[in-house]
Amino acid sequence: MSLMLKLLATALLLSSLLEATTTEAAVEKFLEKSFSENPKITKLNVKVEQTIALEKVKGWNGYIVSVKATVKAKKGSREVKQKLIWFSNGETMSPDLIDIETGVSFKESVSPSFELKYYKKENLIYGNADAKHRVAIFSDPLCPFCRNFVPKAIETMKKDPKNFAIYYYHYPLPSLHPAAVDLVKAAVAAELQGKKDVILNLYKVKVDPREKDVEKILSAFNKIMKTNITRLDLESKTVLEYIKNDLEIAEALMVNGTPTLFFDDKLDKTKKKYEKAN
Repeated sequence: MSLMLKLLATALLLSSLLEATTTEAAVEKFLEKSFSENPKITKLNVKVEQTIALEKVKGWNGYIVSVKATVKAKKGSREVKQKLIWFSNGETMSPDLIDIETGVSFKESVSPSFELKYYKKENLIYGNADAKHRVAIFSDPLCPFCRNFVPKAIETMKKDPKNFAIYYYHYPLPSLHPAAVDLVKAAVAAELQGKKDVILNLYKVKVDPREKDVEKILSAFNKIMKTNITRLDLESKTVLEYIKNDLEIAEALMVNGTPTLFFDDKLDKTKKKYEKAN
């Protein structure tokens, strides 16, 4: 490549980066102005975390935006953290775009990438960390779909540890399955005690998803696991920190349902990519 062509290529790249940066700044400024009009917000920080080009809509990008705000409450104030998806072509902003042919929101194609820092040693349940494929599973053990899908998927992949590294993240849904909260705490406590195959056996525990009696939940758990996890074990600092980390990762990745799968760092809405992987 001649020096002139190299200079031209460099200029185009810098121009593209400058345009992207300028657009992100414009998105942040627009949202800051919009949210600031709410008199209850006393402190605000808006940051574009990721920009994703829309393949089917030329010139438009999806923006994953983190919003941190201090909001007035009845007693003092409270901190609010949220991630949003907005769209812009540099001139127009929109909270959503709909494919006119399919009726599907383009939000379906905009998702944060699974960063390497989220693949933690403690979340690796089967396979080798340097396996060909990485699969991350977010699940609630009392979710009906999860109970049918997750054990089968894990059993399939665990047979090939060189091909699959399986990472598991607890994501209980307390509003739907209150019992899941204490159930996943018990699972973490059992793992910390050295119990094997906890996650697979977790899906065999039979308990009413709406159960709130901790002793009944633990009785069902210990029966399957052949353990003696107590109420005190559930509230240990290590257990609570473990669950907190899983939930923070889920929040960062905008996980809002179960089961959610990431295959090789990308959200897999089909939940079937592992079946065709080799």
